[in-house]
Amino acid sequence: MSYLVRYTRAATVTLALGLQPSVTPTPASGSIERIATLATARAAHTTTALPSGELLVAGGMGAGGRSLSTAELIAVSAATVKAVASMTQARASHTATALPDGRVVLAGGYDGEYLSSLEVFEPAEKRFVKMGQLIEGRSGHTATLLADGRILMVGGVGRGWSFLASAELFDPATGRSQPVGSLSVSRESHSATLLTDGRVLVVGGHQGRRDAMEVYASAELYDPATRRFQTVGQLRTARHKHDAVRLADGRVLVLGGADRTDRLYFGSTEVYSPATASFTAGPTMVNTRYKIQGTAVRLPSGDVLVPAGARAAELLDHTTFTFRAVTGEFPMAFHFATATPLSSGDVVIVGGYGRNNQNTAGVWRFRAR
Repeated sequence: MSYLVRYTRAATVTLALGLQPSVTPTPASGSIERIATLATARAAHTTTALPSGELLVAGGMGAGGRSLSTAELIAVSAATVKAVASMTQARASHTATALPDGRVVLAGGYDGEYLSSLEVFEPAEKRFVKMGQLIEGRSGHTATLLADGRILMVGGVGRGWSFLASAELFDPATGRSQPVGSLSVSRESHSATLLTDGRVLVVGGHQGRRDAMEVYASAELYDPATRRFQTVGQLRTARHKHDAVRLADGRVLVLGGADRTDRLYFGSTEVYSPATASFTAGPTMVNTRYKIQGTAVRLPSGDVLVPAGARAAELLDHTTFTFRAVTGEFPMAFHFATATPLSSGDVVIVGGYGRNNQNTAGVWRFRAR
């Protein structure tokens, strides 16, 4: 989700078209309410849960599209926000990966150039420390923590606004990254989902800009044993800027996104079955949504919360496999927000940008019932 792509003319038109009133059927179990305000409004940032229960909000785009180095800590129980030491590098459209030891690895992103730098947040000291280099600078990539503790970085945009098919494995234990087999095509605005067997499903995305943009219906599987990707299945609808989440039964729900014009965006979903390596049509959402990467959250109940990209959040009921709206609305649809699950089963939604590309400093909480 490179910020250079976000500010195209087409993206601005889509925001205007995307602020349609939400359809409101019978509310699902749970509600959304605003609980706090960040010191700095931001989008394309990261929000990561820490062992203390606090949430680390880092980087992103600030006013005027500039990349931020600032970070904040949200104490959810007290509904308060405080500043923390800044990152070593301003970055937006980066990734943040929580490690089992409580540290957080922040990788890549954009700050006038495509970054290969990494840094780690040390929760005990509440500070960021430099941590090695990626093989290739990248922004708008995905980062997936594998069973062996390494992080798989896939695709994105690199030097010269080139779209990347490359992937690499970063080892937090050594601070080094190694190349792995490449994707079959270059991808940005794709999704990457860890399957129950340890493989990673990469879906959709795009390469190219404006009239030359190609949005994919293809998908690929990364196998940690071979360190290679292989093509698998085909979406019914080519899509990018969507999201994907693993369901309780091991299947993967792919939802929302947009076509190549960024003027038609989707309420449709599709379900990938690892058993058949194929996609089938899923339930239709209450609202169309795009620019929602990383915000769909599977709750402890097995339901799936979809909070971003529209004024109203909604829940997929895992028993009926249908979507229903959640009580409470955002003031507008926010894009490139974050949604972070809490140990309680609640979810905190932070930031994003809405109409006229204006960022929000809002912090909302979904309270499960």
